[in-house]
Amino acid sequence: MSTFPSRRLAALITGASLVVLAGCGSSSDSDSGGSTSPSPAAASAIPVVASTNVYGDIVGQIGGTKVDVTSIISDPDQDPHSYEANTQNQLALSKAKVVVENGGGYDDFVDRMLKSGNSSAEVVNAVKISGRTAPKGGELNEHVWYDFPTVSKIADSIAAALGKADPSDAAVFTKNAEAFKAKLQPLETKEAQIKKEHGGEAVAITEPVPLYMIEASGLKNATPAEFSEAIEEGSDVSPKVLQAALALFSGKKVEALVYNAQTSGPQTEKAEAAAKAAGIPVVPVTETLPGGKDYLGWMTSNVDALAGALDK
Repeated sequence: MSTFPSRRLAALITGASLVVLAGCGSSSDSDSGGSTSPSPAAASAIPVVASTNVYGDIVGQIGGTKVDVTSIISDPDQDPHSYEANTQNQLALSKAKVVVENGGGYDDFVDRMLKSGNSSAEVVNAVKISGRTAPKGGELNEHVWYDFPTVSKIADSIAAALGKADPSDAAVFTKNAEAFKAKLQPLETKEAQIKKEHGGEAVAITEPVPLYMIEASGLKNATPAEFSEAIEEGSDVSPKVLQAALALFSGKKVEALVYNAQTSGPQTEKAEAAAKAAGIPVVPVTETLPGGKDYLGWMTSNVDALAGALDK
């Protein structure tokens, strides 16, 4: 994703008085408001900051009660690209011993704040771990948490970072990461089954968010690149490109629309309406964890919904 001004954070807040960090439990939301004192257990736990609750949840599964996690972006109703960093985030990052960020331009404010605070935290950068790069002439798809082999590597890196912060529990973190990775295997199996039954079929998207899942499932993305890129960057879609996208549905050229429900707008709503009018299933996805879901349950629902839509 390009870091266009309309989709990226404003310049860092500097010189302002820091406010007390909100939420100090084993997992907390840095923009939830209020202030609490850490429990004795939390006080001895490793302070970890994750840029989104996706990574916060994964850290929690690997670290258990031995980590105190703050997830910066966690509101399922908010477009993560429009998030504005604040002094609470700066304070949390200044105290963190481990930081998990997505990278790839998705959450650049984390690196800027770490640099400004001269942080010595262990940093886990998901995109760097993935090894993913931009295709020739295209843009990097930084939504690597939809890429399950990459998530497996991220789990190992999180365990290693936690082990450096607390060597006495390194073996525990490694064991928990192995257990987490084992639970990823059924998701890859489901993708392989979709590929076996529907490989080569075309689908449409509103944004590149689910593309790694789509590609691993053997499906073809038929969406005009200009459409999904403009939606992702918050730019207007030209009438010509919009009509080409809508024609995918009226002409029944795709089997499903995989729709980023977290960043809907007039043009994506037109795509959704066109798909429904043509009787084409719509599969909603999000960028952060929905309320009441953990990472594995969330991704299981996403893969199952994709399979169910194609089976129709």
